Amino acid sequence: MSSLFDLTGKSAIVTGASTGLGMGMTLGLASAGADVLLVDHVESEGVAQRVRAMGRRAVALTVDLMQMDSISKVVASAIAEFGKVDILVNNAGIIRRTPAIDFSEKDWDEVMLLNSKTVFFLAQAVAKDMLKRKYGKIINVSSLLAFQGGILVPSYAASKGAVAQVTKALANEWAQHGITVNAIAPGYMATNNTQALRADPVRSQAILQRIPASRWGLPEDLQGAAVFLASAASDYVNGHVLVVDGGWMAR
Repeated sequence: MSSLFDLTGKSAIVTGASTGLGMGMTLGLASAGADVLLVDHVESEGVAQRVRAMGRRAVALTVDLMQMDSISKVVASAIAEFGKVDILVNNAGIIRRTPAIDFSEKDWDEVMLLNSKTVFFLAQAVAKDMLKRKYGKIINVSSLLAFQGGILVPSYAASKGAVAQVTKALANEWAQHGITVNAIAPGYMATNNTQALRADPVRSQAILQRIPASRWGLPEDLQGAAVFLASAASDYVNGHVLVVDGGWMAR
């Protein structure tokens, strides 16, 4: 059974890999045997060193994924380093918190650009390599807000809903070519994006009361889900949005 989850010899791209959920999933994939291209808009060499300490190959690439021409650079770098792309984790994202009545066009456009447009076009670029080999694992990071509206984050909720739907649309087209496209929908996780919520005693307590696990999620809580969706264990799982939320959606 362990061989189903073995990623030895596989190569992965993880965006937003320098901190938080991206770092957690990067280390999870590496622990299962994958080599990783770590992509972020800030330096991620520290995480790359942790990957290398596991005996895996790692390259840290600093690019601005808000610029669409960076996508070809990411894919070219992965192919140049590893010869192929087996796994893509589309994790990079941003959030802007403002009441809907005051939400700016700039904040709307920037969140939608990185959280949904980049997800689609990076998946498209990687799939062009995967199609040649009739194999690939694409994992998009959605959110609980693909199912709920949230508060003060209209563009984030819209973008993560888009991620869930794009995941299903791509799975419909590419499953026949040996490519699985799935998403992880994290619950309330202790990351930079939720710092404002965790610092608000009223909101934080309200959130914790709703989570059956009675705690905020941690980056390592996504490792098992990421390895599952990146491995042979999920070969017949496609177009699925896997919620990892401590039970939030069951409450």
